[in-house]
Amino acid sequence: MAHTFAIGIDIGGTNTDLGLVRSDGVCTTRANFPTRDCSDSDVFIERICTTIGNLLNDNGNPEIEGVGIGAPNGNYLTGSIEEASNLPALSNLPIKSILEKRLGTHVEVSNDANAAALGEMVYGGAKDLQDFVTITLGTGVGSGIVINRRLLLGVHGNAGEIGHSILVPDGRPCSCGRHGCVEEYTSARGICKTFIELRNAMDSYNGMLDGFSDEQLSPKLIAEAAQQGDALSIETFAKTGYYLGLACANVVSHLAPQKIFLMGGPTQAGALLMNPTLQSFEDNLLSIYRGQVEIELSHLKANDAAILGAAALVS
Repeated sequence: MAHTFAIGIDIGGTNTDLGLVRSDGVCTTRANFPTRDCSDSDVFIERICTTIGNLLNDNGNPEIEGVGIGAPNGNYLTGSIEEASNLPALSNLPIKSILEKRLGTHVEVSNDANAAALGEMVYGGAKDLQDFVTITLGTGVGSGIVINRRLLLGVHGNAGEIGHSILVPDGRPCSCGRHGCVEEYTSARGICKTFIELRNAMDSYNGMLDGFSDEQLSPKLIAEAAQQGDALSIETFAKTGYYLGLACANVVSHLAPQKIFLMGGPTQAGALLMNPTLQSFEDNLLSIYRGQVEIELSHLKANDAAILGAAALVS
């Protein structure tokens, strides 16, 4: 069977990654450039077009189904990147219409979390599912909701902000301006904050991360310490899993999906995070859903997930 191709683009605050994606979910060729090197939107668009041209030329100029773009605050309904605080030069950029004119091909835009959900549906573990949710743990917490194999977008295209549902009333201040959001307890930042709070509450700590300042901490460091038996690091992941499992149980009460997929850097901690998450999920799940919903890690390769998700917008 002959394969078709799509271009997937993941626009981040630091780098923009592009890939030529085959219809079986293989990213055959990749390229990237620093997003911040582009002084304004015109320079950025020119760089995108040049990079796509190079990708196609290097691969024999295959015909593509289109270009999919995942970006912070990318809006599928408007085709624009809207008010993206970490991409000021691209805010309110109608990137879909601009690139369709420049490239002469179909272009779709979505926020990165929704793109990840489509990637899971087209290329990953949700190929045979009707209803599922993806939760992406990173600097923040993103989520994508698929009902009857359609993304849930809401009236303005920005539905599905599970990371900004309040989990702890009057809890930690969140970047959204409220307090106690899921993001503040289960993101990479949240994991570090939990460790710091636990360490500050102790009379003394002489564990494996004793020499590290608050600013030097990362989920990876905390996971490595936990795997080597550091009690405070183990407790940090136990608390994180408790909050994540509770958040997932709340998601099920609203949406009753078949599965919830977790992805993002903190999931690389494996059982350290998953075991307490699954336990908390079972403890807090409404009884009518017991045994009906699974939580598992994304089936997409971590390095390709964002590009595959973007490509899935046009696949």
